[in-house]
Amino acid sequence: MPLSALAETMSPDNSYRQILRSTSIIGGSSVINIVIGLLRMKAVAMLLGPAGVGLIGILSNVVTLASNVVGLGFGNAGTRQIAEAAGEKEPQRIATARRALFWGTLALAVLGALLFWLLRGVLATHVLGDATLAHRIGWLSLGVALTVATASQNALLNGLRRIGDIARMQIGSALLSTTLGLLALWWWREEGIIIFVMTAPLATFLFGHLYVAKLPKMRPLTNNLRELSVQWRNLARLGGAFMVAGLASTTGQLLVRTLVQRDLGPQALGQFQAAWTISMTYIGFALGAMGMDFYPRLTALIRDHEAVNRLVNEQTEVALLLTTPVILATLALAPWVIHLLYTAEFAQAAMVLRWQVLGDFLKIASWPLGFILLAAGAGRTFMITEWIGMGSFVLFTWAGMPFFGITVTGIAFGGMYAVYLPLVYWLTVRRTRFSWRRRVWWQLIVMLSLAVITTGLAMYSEIAAAISGMTFAVATGLYGLIKLGSMADFSGRLSRLAKWKHGSLKK
Repeated sequence: MPLSALAETMSPDNSYRQILRSTSIIGGSSVINIVIGLLRMKAVAMLLGPAGVGLIGILSNVVTLASNVVGLGFGNAGTRQIAEAAGEKEPQRIATARRALFWGTLALAVLGALLFWLLRGVLATHVLGDATLAHRIGWLSLGVALTVATASQNALLNGLRRIGDIARMQIGSALLSTTLGLLALWWWREEGIIIFVMTAPLATFLFGHLYVAKLPKMRPLTNNLRELSVQWRNLARLGGAFMVAGLASTTGQLLVRTLVQRDLGPQALGQFQAAWTISMTYIGFALGAMGMDFYPRLTALIRDHEAVNRLVNEQTEVALLLTTPVILATLALAPWVIHLLYTAEFAQAAMVLRWQVLGDFLKIASWPLGFILLAAGAGRTFMITEWIGMGSFVLFTWAGMPFFGITVTGIAFGGMYAVYLPLVYWLTVRRTRFSWRRRVWWQLIVMLSLAVITTGLAMYSEIAAAISGMTFAVATGLYGLIKLGSMADFSGRLSRLAKWKHGSLKK
């Protein structure tokens, strides 16, 4: 049964159904985006090779880093404010927050583009090591402005839980950016890399504007500048903490990419970027749903600790059941996946990918916990956890590079979440007396064990790893379907299969 079909069998009175409904919508769009992204990766790899792939990765990272700095976290803070107002059914609060978000992000977008243009020489010299590229990098200031502006669009759609619009926006922007970007690379090759990097923020902004314009018009009763100032202060106070937390991720990635390029060269950077892109892409359907639906729902319930803990357990369980088969299949077929999506030149990326995928298990378990801190408005605590996690990623990479080469980036990624998960779990226990249910513990332990076994077999025989890993993937996939059918009370074949399974167990 495809994910998109699951949504038709759900009703809003079942929390598991609501989680699966949002996951099916975002997941359906993510699957399409993944396919588009895979085709884009393959084309870029064939046109530019590892060095070109690495350069695109580091330029995209620079744009993201600059956008996070000048955006002041208005996107995350805006989502929380709009979701809170929507949960309390206060249209005037929504209207005021929406207006403040629009004008605030517009000013930040213009300021960010100007600052990026003025610093283009510094970025070219210290990030790329070539001052002659300053003029070309300067054009990325437009990408910074568009990315900051898009954050307000996402915040509004996300806060109002317009899941369908977000899914359509993602698909449309992916198609448009891929088409324009690949045309630029095909026509200009290396000269088209700047255009390729800019197509994603441009396409996302255009489609975001299209769907925001369709929202019902909500005008505040007054246009009092004082009220807007209060909103801006709230956005800046909470958003500033989110911004600093976001900087941890983008700065850490940039430092690791810089270390790899400096010590191992542009070819190794391309290997890292290949594995990183796959790792960040294939579980997007689950993580995307957390940001688009789970976060606003959690924000509305954050004062009810019992409801929060129940929702987080349900979200974690569903995420593990949905992603485990994909993770195990990726572990089993890593060399073939790399060769299929890139070229034979990227063979070294397979082991990097495997270590990153192991870390993804811990990442999936930790994400719902991190959202508790976000929903509670604990910006400073969230910021500290992000910096500790990403700091460990950079430290592990730096310390292990002389011994493990490019593979250390994957090992360090797993190490990062081995540090981050216990930390954020402890913090949520203190804040909401949170605890995982026993079956969540068992699912995490069993599924992580299967992943470790598959990775261990790969060190001796790729064929043995492929056979065992795919067997585990099929088994956990069937288990997940049965379990989800039982939890969400689906109708049809899935329901009959779940009932048969429970009946067999009773006998």
